[in-house]
Amino acid sequence: MFKKLSLLFTVPDLRKKVFFILAMLVLFRVAAAVPIPGVDTVRLHAFLAGNQFFGLFNIFSGGVLDNLSVVMLGVGPFITASIIMQLLTMLVPRLKEMYQEEGEAGRARFNQYSRYLTIPLAVLQSYGLLILLMRQQVIPQLTVFGYLSNIIIVTAGTFFLMWIGELITEKGIGNGVSLMIFAGIVTRIPRNIQQDLFTFTTDQIPTYLAFILLSIVVIAGVIIISEGQRNIPVSYAKRIRGNKVYGGVSTHLPLRVNQAGVIPIIFSVSIILFPGLIGNFLAGVPNHYAQTASHFLIQLFNNQWVYGISYFLLVFIFTYFYTAITFEPEQIADNIQKQGGFILGIRPGRPTAEYLSSIINRITLAGGLFLGAVAVLPIVIPRIFGIPALTLGGTALLIVVSVVLETMKQIEAQLVMKEYENF
Repeated sequence: MFKKLSLLFTVPDLRKKVFFILAMLVLFRVAAAVPIPGVDTVRLHAFLAGNQFFGLFNIFSGGVLDNLSVVMLGVGPFITASIIMQLLTMLVPRLKEMYQEEGEAGRARFNQYSRYLTIPLAVLQSYGLLILLMRQQVIPQLTVFGYLSNIIIVTAGTFFLMWIGELITEKGIGNGVSLMIFAGIVTRIPRNIQQDLFTFTTDQIPTYLAFILLSIVVIAGVIIISEGQRNIPVSYAKRIRGNKVYGGVSTHLPLRVNQAGVIPIIFSVSIILFPGLIGNFLAGVPNHYAQTASHFLIQLFNNQWVYGISYFLLVFIFTYFYTAITFEPEQIADNIQKQGGFILGIRPGRPTAEYLSSIINRITLAGGLFLGAVAVLPIVIPRIFGIPALTLGGTALLIVVSVVLETMKQIEAQLVMKEYENF
């Protein structure tokens, strides 16, 4: 691995791509350090520490909420728009045809619609966030001009990050949006280590060693599940055309254990923390019933047991849901049959689709249980070790490991291509 990394800086084209990615990430972090006017940093840090929704939102936005920067929404609106468009493919056949059957041109038009949808989402999210932050006295009261200017600035910041992400994807290595989220998470590591060292005492050494060991086990588990797949053997019959014989080969169809990635966690975060967000909004409404509803919602979802169990179940359910959207056994079985292939012992057509469906349901069970366990790690770990400072962010860990694995695969593909060109 280290040899391949060293090759990145010896091959001119790859070296340029690496430096380009680093320059774009530095530009992203510079933008994340420019705050909007009038931010009370003490109240802001207290608010983020005590609010689960915005704590997780800060992770997905790349840490840009730490000082309420001009890019405070990160790429969150674009991610939400992409998820909505993916869900709409189930309801609108034209969108499904555009995304799956029209090739690169169709996917480019599909992504353009996602960008259009990002605009109203960014406006709504920036307006709601500014209202909530004013009620928490994190920012001063704004005039109408202040609202409009801040909404325009924050929306433009989201599109600025989208532009950086697409530049990285087009001219660099890996997915630009994922790399920006990765950079935001990694930049928070030194601060977290500093906080842990500040509360460190010598009698906690066994606890910290156990925590490090558990972290290594969890990282290994994330890698195994992320890379795990079941290979379904597929054989192709021999076909004679003229004087040539085609087919007669055996290959395999890879079915990944975690087909959905981190999408189920994103869905679940949006739902499980939405009632608490409504409760925070209702807290500022001068009405007895609104105040009662606000108190009930906030108290209910501040209960760690209710929050943890609900979060786990939602992640598990959405793992199956998103896998059903992205994996279509009927279409795969039809493609195998059209190419003259078959699975040994299984009749082509509908029996093959039913067989693939049963296999994906079984392996998704393991993937869903794993994702649910990873999601609730920040709740479970402090209770096990009894030290609130020790938090193993399961969602952040899953994102970091997934991005590293995917980027390494693309680097290896680039190196193989370069070696082939030299040959």
